[in-house]
Amino acid sequence: MSARFDAIGMVVSDMAASVAFYRRLGFAFPEGAEAQGHVEAGLPGGLRLLLDTEEVVRSFHTEWEPPSGGGRTSLALRCDSPAEVDTIFAETVDAGSGFELKPWDAVWGQRYAVLLDPDGNGVDLFAPLAVNGQ
Repeated sequence: MSARFDAIGMVVSDMAASVAFYRRLGFAFPEGAEAQGHVEAGLPGGLRLLLDTEEVVRSFHTEWEPPSGGGRTSLALRCDSPAEVDTIFAETVDAGSGFELKPWDAVWGQRYAVLLDPDGNGVDLFAPLAVNGQ
């Protein structure tokens, strides 16, 4: 089999808002991406995050409609420490982003929080909690 996982694609309603949100989380989109209909950011391991505007999707799929009832996609970003979860969450919310869940210590042993991108998709922030006081 030659098919391999290569990219995560998301449809966005406002490219500028989405690029600004994901840049705050460390995604490197090229200069001028805010004004494009399709943009890509390279991810560790060779994967890519692809963002397409609704207009671009409708250019080849004329009957496409955005899903109703909130986001249906989520990304999970591993942070280096529980403190980094809190810092990234606070900085992103202070910049105007919405959120679903404030940082908390989850029973499965992680500091966890859920931001919302401009289209309501969840972006989970997590880091392992200290083990044995470390």
